[in-house]
Amino acid sequence: MIVTLITGANKGIGFETARQLLELGHTVYVGARDVERGEKAAATLGARFVQLDVTDDASVTAALAAIDADEGRLDVLVHNAGILGDGALDGPTALRVFDTNAVGVVRVTEAALPLLRRSANPTVVTVSSSAGSFWAVNNPDRPEFHLPVALYSASKAAATMLTVQYAKAHPGIRFNAIEPGPTATDMTAAFGIGRSPAESGATVVRLATLGPDGPTGTFQDERGTLPW
Repeated sequence: MIVTLITGANKGIGFETARQLLELGHTVYVGARDVERGEKAAATLGARFVQLDVTDDASVTAALAAIDADEGRLDVLVHNAGILGDGALDGPTALRVFDTNAVGVVRVTEAALPLLRRSANPTVVTVSSSAGSFWAVNNPDRPEFHLPVALYSASKAAATMLTVQYAKAHPGIRFNAIEPGPTATDMTAAFGIGRSPAESGATVVRLATLGPDGPTGTFQDERGTLPW
């Protein structure tokens, strides 16, 4: 049985990724900051719940310790938790956005590494964004060119870079970042854009189910490698 942890999985792309991986036979841990919402999502899916706030060291440590106690390893880690941070462009907001979208990747990865090393096929997927691609945001033909989300874009650029650097530092584990596609979620409601979370979840699932010979250190969308 493949053991998978997905952060921020109580709704949106994370929820759909969990649903699809469960259908493929994974044992899925739904990580969520809010206990009530997380437990409800896990019960709906038939998954397992673990309280996990990616901005809280103690919460992350406890979550991975619980999975270690139950499973003894982790095969797939999906960094899905994220916030848009489209309010005030100030220091406190910047700290909150980067703490969730970038520093959270470090917290969870570091806590998960001992468990991932016990897997026969360890895989880490970061749900990033082409809004963090320098190529995309400077291309007038791309929708990212017009998105006024400075903190989100910058934090996702950092998340992609962290993913690439982790791939270099840990060649025995596959680390890849994904642009899941424009998706209609709570986070993007103000923009009125996007397709269903199920469609975007499928792009995450593709990278989460790579074989041992799959790529590492890449930033991709559903069509393949993206410049960034």
